[in-house]
Amino acid sequence: MLRAQGRTLREISRMLGLARNTVRRILRTPPGEARDDAKIDQHGGEIAEAFVKARGNAVRAQELLAGQGIEIAYSSLTRRVREAELRPAKRRAGEYAPGPGAEMQHDTSPHRVTIGGRSVTAQCASLVLACSRRLFAMYFPRFTRFEAKHFLLEAVRFMDGAASVCIIDNTSVILAGGSGADAIVAPEMTAFARTLGFGFRAHRINHADRKARVERPFHYLDTNFLAAREFRDFEDLNEQALRWCREVANQKPKRALGMPPEAAYLIEKPHLQALPDVLPPVYEPLARDVDLHGYVSVETNRYSVPERLVGKPVTVHKYLTRIEVWYRGALIANHARQIGERDARHKLPGHHSVPHRGKAQQPVAEQLLLNDEHPALAGYAAAIKQRGRGLQTLRRLLELKRTYPAEPFLAAVEQALRYGLFDLGRLEALILKFAAGEFFRLPEQGEDNA
Repeated sequence: MLRAQGRTLREISRMLGLARNTVRRILRTPPGEARDDAKIDQHGGEIAEAFVKARGNAVRAQELLAGQGIEIAYSSLTRRVREAELRPAKRRAGEYAPGPGAEMQHDTSPHRVTIGGRSVTAQCASLVLACSRRLFAMYFPRFTRFEAKHFLLEAVRFMDGAASVCIIDNTSVILAGGSGADAIVAPEMTAFARTLGFGFRAHRINHADRKARVERPFHYLDTNFLAAREFRDFEDLNEQALRWCREVANQKPKRALGMPPEAAYLIEKPHLQALPDVLPPVYEPLARDVDLHGYVSVETNRYSVPERLVGKPVTVHKYLTRIEVWYRGALIANHARQIGERDARHKLPGHHSVPHRGKAQQPVAEQLLLNDEHPALAGYAAAIKQRGRGLQTLRRLLELKRTYPAEPFLAAVEQALRYGLFDLGRLEALILKFAAGEFFRLPEQGEDNA
């Protein structure tokens, strides 16, 4: 009607309080054409039925209605869903605002990390002070109670204190049974946390918002810290993660705080539980027997010990970055732990001597006497000894040398060595053959006998 009266688009928009694009769309609708509102009122039952069949999916409900010949715009359909309350009304999200030093939150998440040129799955563990949002994160190849203790110890060192309560999910790494308010924390984890001045509390299942302070940083770590970064090993990865927490994550201003977490931490710091003067060491004692090769096995990897302990029982202390081997209260080996490796060997210098069949045999006196005479005789004596003939054979050879003249003896030795004759009986026959032609000159045929 206003358009028919000659009103401009701007005037109609101002008079009715509508956007000009809305006015244009209404004016483009041909007079008499059925509007979506009319269709919705006409087919209200079909819309409700289609929405139930689509299990609350408005896109699928629109497809089902189109199959029945009912064309309704998606925005009109979702408006009808809201107005008819076909979906349960959303509840307002709550907000937890713990006071300084009252709460910290801990969780883990798997991330793909490039280590040594390979893409591997690493477990990211993080802890956040709920009030100041100060973040600490570390990476592990796996996350068991051993890694959990080490992480919590490093986290409270980084915070230089601990909040009185640590909120966790219902992970079996820390819990022994139950969930939520009925959760039973494993006794060893309870004792460890008590030493550091805090206790664990598990939120109810499917209520991850209860620890939202620590959930959000996982996405930040994955898309900011890990993006376009490669690492030599897990030690390098954790060194860079610590630097990133200090220089990037905890220096970025938070809108909810109005300041960076590092500045808010200075306010929260006096309210944290003070750490004990002596912190508990985190290691896992293992009983092992040294195998026949002089190694002990830990997590499929083998570490050397002195070979004098082969077959004896030892105690292995597994730390996060090293392996200590103890025997009768004495430290006998300290290895770098092979993290992320399988079936690897690590040997310390001086643990294992080079294996050999026996001690090098020194030449006997008879062989030394034979070596001093002639190269052929020395070679013949060495060959005899190499063949294991023993001392008696060398003594017999020395006796032949002393019995017969030198020239036929050496000639026979040279020929025997050339043809590989090491039977001293045959050698003596050769000596007699050479000696007969030189010392016993027989008459030629036709020559008179003297």
